[in-house]
Amino acid sequence: MQQNSKQLMPFWFKVVIVFFLGWVFIYADRAILNPVLLNIQLDFNLTNAQAGLINSMFFLTYALIQIPAGIAGDKISYKWILVPGFITFGISTALTGLAPTYFTLLMASALTGLAQGTFFGPQYALSSKIIPLQYRGIGSAVINSGSAVGITLGFVASSYITLMWANSWRIPFLIFSIPTILVAFIIWFVIKDYKSDDSNLPKEDKAAKHKTKNIPWKVLTSKDLIISYVVAFCSLYGFFMALTWLPYFLQTERSLIATHSGLIASLIALASIPGALFFGYISDKLKKRKLVILILFPLAALSLAMVAYTESIAGLIIALTCYGLTGKLALDPVLFAYVADHAPKEAYATVFGVFNFAGMSSSVVAPYVTGFIADKTGTLIAGFYVGAIILLIGFLVMLFADDKL
Repeated sequence: MQQNSKQLMPFWFKVVIVFFLGWVFIYADRAILNPVLLNIQLDFNLTNAQAGLINSMFFLTYALIQIPAGIAGDKISYKWILVPGFITFGISTALTGLAPTYFTLLMASALTGLAQGTFFGPQYALSSKIIPLQYRGIGSAVINSGSAVGITLGFVASSYITLMWANSWRIPFLIFSIPTILVAFIIWFVIKDYKSDDSNLPKEDKAAKHKTKNIPWKVLTSKDLIISYVVAFCSLYGFFMALTWLPYFLQTERSLIATHSGLIASLIALASIPGALFFGYISDKLKKRKLVILILFPLAALSLAMVAYTESIAGLIIALTCYGLTGKLALDPVLFAYVADHAPKEAYATVFGVFNFAGMSSSVVAPYVTGFIADKTGTLIAGFYVGAIILLIGFLVMLFADDKL
């Protein structure tokens, strides 16, 4: 009976489901801030730059913890990094909702970023080891689609709880902290401790685990990995600029009702699910990660520019849908698979930590810089065009990459 259950639900499939759920709440808890950013701004009497700094503080600590968390995952235990980090993440989400001052709100946001930052490297290291090579792209796409589900959940829940049902902006943070902590216990019970139990891993990975104490640091600076770091920076800049400011932009510059702005902004996430699954499958099928990435970048840049250019609701819906289909969330599984193809297994968590540190560095500056530009120009439109230009830079850099399949 036990053997049959293993055949029906292989371990790698369980890993995909659990990590999908993890990304749902990571992005849901991030997204609940953005529809109520205007409420927070009014509550604490903030400038646009100060409002953007809330997200920038989150992403600063999130980026800084990436490399230490990756190293700790490779050398100690993925499970013992993932679970405490997720519990802390749930607690800090509640603290965000309880923050009495702007300073304490910044500190709670920083703690949340620190806690969330422990998830990325160990998660993608473990999933990259577990998921069979022929399913790596599609498996990563399923895991990453949790981000899209989470963004949609966060945007819609925050919009309705706070804006439509006239509750405090603090309530969504308190509500979402509870299931977030529950996810930590799901991870604990489902995910095996890789360092002590590797029975579900391929033979080559069982051997590779003994090499983690001597990580070949030179692999972190190989040409193709450096290219992936730059490309990640360019992709995430546009995405987190939009994720932070899009609901605010729709409310203040396109005159949308607050609840509608959250729903329309969530189109990015909804459209990214079929986009990620399709392009993840295509990259596995064609074994051409670079080609897929090169197709996605200019399409994403054009879509982001159209968000700023068009003034009609129909045009916004089309532009946001196109960005969802081709932007960061659709690109991620292909880019993650590209990194896994070029990194040694014994250093997966470390490489993914450096990769995400490079990418998330853009998210530290994007919210604040976009708010600063808006303060100086009186509009957020220029910020969207800057995001589109940076995406085109990523396209040019990717031209120098090599595929390795």
